[in-house]
Amino acid sequence: MTHAPHLSRRGLLAAGAATAALPLLAPSGASAAPVTSATSARVAGKVRHRPYTFRNAEIVGGGFVTGIIFNQNEPGLVYARTDIGGAYRLDTASRRWIPLTDWIGWDEYGHTGIISIATDEVDPDRVYLAAGTYTLPDWDPSMAAILRSTDRGRTWKTTPLPFRLGGNMPGRGIGERLVIDPNRNRILYLGVRGGHGLWRSTDHGKTFAKVADFPNVGNFVPDPTDPDGYNGDNLGVLQVVFDKRTGRAGKATRTLYVTVADKDNILYRSTDAGATWERVPGQPTGFIPHHAVFDHVGGYLYLATSDTAGPYDGSNGDVWKLDTATDTWTRISPVPATSDDNKWGYSGLTIDRQNPDTLMVSTQINWWPDCILFRSTDGGASWTRAWDLGPNAERTLRYDIDISAAPWLTWNASPSLPEMAPKLGWMMESVQIDPFDSDHFMYGTGATIYGADNLTDWDSGGTVHMSVRAQGLEETAVLCLISPPAGRAHLFSGVGDVGGFRHTDFRKAPKMYDDPTFDNTPALDYAELAPHTIVRVGHPTSGWTQHFAVSTDGGDTWKPSGSEPAGVTGPGVEDQAVAISADGKRIVWSPAGAPVSWSDDHGATWTASKGLPTGVSVRSDRVNPAKFYAYGSGVFYLSTDGGKSFTATARPPRRPTATPRPS
Repeated sequence: MTHAPHLSRRGLLAAGAATAALPLLAPSGASAAPVTSATSARVAGKVRHRPYTFRNAEIVGGGFVTGIIFNQNEPGLVYARTDIGGAYRLDTASRRWIPLTDWIGWDEYGHTGIISIATDEVDPDRVYLAAGTYTLPDWDPSMAAILRSTDRGRTWKTTPLPFRLGGNMPGRGIGERLVIDPNRNRILYLGVRGGHGLWRSTDHGKTFAKVADFPNVGNFVPDPTDPDGYNGDNLGVLQVVFDKRTGRAGKATRTLYVTVADKDNILYRSTDAGATWERVPGQPTGFIPHHAVFDHVGGYLYLATSDTAGPYDGSNGDVWKLDTATDTWTRISPVPATSDDNKWGYSGLTIDRQNPDTLMVSTQINWWPDCILFRSTDGGASWTRAWDLGPNAERTLRYDIDISAAPWLTWNASPSLPEMAPKLGWMMESVQIDPFDSDHFMYGTGATIYGADNLTDWDSGGTVHMSVRAQGLEETAVLCLISPPAGRAHLFSGVGDVGGFRHTDFRKAPKMYDDPTFDNTPALDYAELAPHTIVRVGHPTSGWTQHFAVSTDGGDTWKPSGSEPAGVTGPGVEDQAVAISADGKRIVWSPAGAPVSWSDDHGATWTASKGLPTGVSVRSDRVNPAKFYAYGSGVFYLSTDGGKSFTATARPPRRPTATPRPS
């Protein structure tokens, strides 16, 4: 899922992390959402109910967009998939993404991890999702499913599957694994990981059966030493590509190609609508095919390959072109795998359907100094780069980027050249040129969607004007929330991978916290009787070492800790790692790797609390500044001396009588 440019591992966050935007109450008129609640106010002796409406606190993106899928028959119909945040359809009028899977409940939370989307070019109202987040039963107890819709995702029916898919597992940017026969749309194919092979439906996805004669279930495992872990699953069958010239309306396409995660056998072909299969002769070996694209005009099949599953790694690879009329292979890599200059694999691959000799491909990953987009207008014979590196570490750009819609995309960084902020991207596994508009393209990154409407200016030496195109797509793991009763900010959020935010306007994405910057913020607290004083703890980004910060002005500015308890390795227990007294003068912190400790100087110094084991959850009393609470391993603890010492109690204390909150 994630995806700060400093190698955070959101994909390893615990299953069930909250996803999507932050649902909030706002005064009526703030949103078009339906009224669902109300507050009361006394006016002229009468109680007047002021309705609430729900809307999102905008973050705009925030996670890995694993796929962007254009319908090949209807202009403007495009979908996006994410690794934990569900699926979306683009509303062309508002240029906002409409969430399609927010109806999924907790019991089947794994269905918010979308491994593939198929949009029907015969009947554009039909769309299918291959849903399932993890292949590990302990992380996701539910099996995968095909979600099918006949009204563009407004309503859904479910086809259960007898296996798991892995929408947030290694290789999730590969594909698309789920495809529809472009001539006979009753037929769907699904490439499955874990040794389950290739599956087919002949009834619009209502049922699926294994293609018994398909010869290779794949054998590539990211880490064979991790057989029961996150990296121990066979990537399996990856993608199906049709040569739609070999069918006609209502008749199954005769020729189709299937890519497989087997470095010695990456491509198979059927010329009898999937009845029999052969290994395509002369094929390249040594890499995993990430994306395949078929040119229906010239009859060429293009492959982008890498040495790993991705999305976080990949250090070598090639781009190949197959002339399907002669089975002739040509390596067309912008930088071939044999070159010492190649430090990456290739992944995001697209063709301009209006000018099929025009291709684009991205590096799968190139953390330093930045990923690269390559473009060819001669079928891969020659390429130009989105940026070139000069002799003095300067970069010459063919693009600019407007991030005003998501200003946090710099991660508060001001790097030295040749790095730049914002980056062109990372984990760029889906690059797509609009099949109806050569100037329009979009690509997903580990944090957002970028796009442009003047792409062909690249070819004439102009500047491609890119901007954030993720409005409405909210894909963050929300770890904690607080809403102080005073101050300009209505909400403070702690978020996985993108740190968290001070929300003063729910309609606009804010900048992330700074001084220090965290990539994960698992805990926040404010002083109930002095609510302008706020504390947060998190995992620091590069350039910072502190895990703690405090603000005394309602989050306008922050101050990192002057010291930390000896041995700190992390911020501590999610959502309950830090607490501040009701008057804001005493802080208790339960960090990872160190004893629970208290500070009365806002983190300048720390003293270990007595009577507590490590790793407990901590809370402050909202009325009495001297009281703190802790809980761990079934034992409840109480402090009456500001967190200096705790005593185990037999039962939780009675709730104190509340006092009015300050305005």
